[in-house]
Amino acid sequence: MALKTYKARSCGIRFRESATFEEITEKRPVKSLTKAVRKTAGRNNQGRITTRHHGGGAKQRLRIVDFKRNRFDVEATVKDIAYDPTRSAYLALIEYTDGVKSYILAPEGLKPGMKVMNGTKAEATVGNCLPLAQIPLGLMVHAVELVPGEGAKVARSAGNACQVMARDGEKVTLKMPSGEVRIFNGRCLATVGEVGNKDWGSIKLGKAGRKRHLGIRPTVRGVAMNPVDHPMGGGEGRTSGGSDPRSPWGKLAKGGKTRAKRKASDKIIVKRRK
Repeated sequence: MALKTYKARSCGIRFRESATFEEITEKRPVKSLTKAVRKTAGRNNQGRITTRHHGGGAKQRLRIVDFKRNRFDVEATVKDIAYDPTRSAYLALIEYTDGVKSYILAPEGLKPGMKVMNGTKAEATVGNCLPLAQIPLGLMVHAVELVPGEGAKVARSAGNACQVMARDGEKVTLKMPSGEVRIFNGRCLATVGEVGNKDWGSIKLGKAGRKRHLGIRPTVRGVAMNPVDHPMGGGEGRTSGGSDPRSPWGKLAKGGKTRAKRKASDKIIVKRRK
């Protein structure tokens, strides 16, 4: 993926950087593999805001992505590389030899016309999905299952990947994108390669309106509010808050541990990310 810049013909595009979409080959999505997204604007079933700063945005259709990859030992051909408005990664439209089509995450280097396969008979090449126990050490993988058969949960966003570090019997050690080292069951499926669209994090929207198109509403700083509205509000003149950063409900926002003290997955974490 490459980024393009614009001539400063207006304030809105002066600092804008956007994707070139040169990898995208699909003209329009396969309708049977999409479904409508119902916008909630951050409200629950009582109409109360439970997630702030959500609302508006352009209409989107959700692409149904095959995270289980459970059509084993059937070869598939990559038909198109597709855009997904609801995620950072691009998708690959594949068609199996029996005619079934599905979307999968598009790894870096996967192009239309290439062949992919799922299962124990697949080779450890880009786009193929196979058990971690069969993937050579040192390779990068993405879309990794936490529990065998449950579908991919780990390393699914643009540019992410895990590295296969070690193997001990049925246990495989992976280095996560965060730097954490964790043990996985060797029967968990993973896809070889890194998720594409690496430059997604470098995109600059350029103006507030593009943020609204994404369904993100404005955020007001706590120090700019009155004391009745926020614990950090008020003060004569401009102040930096006068107290530790905290939420509108008084909970400290920085430095606190967010992980539960006793968690079942503690025993499979070899090294923390910090």
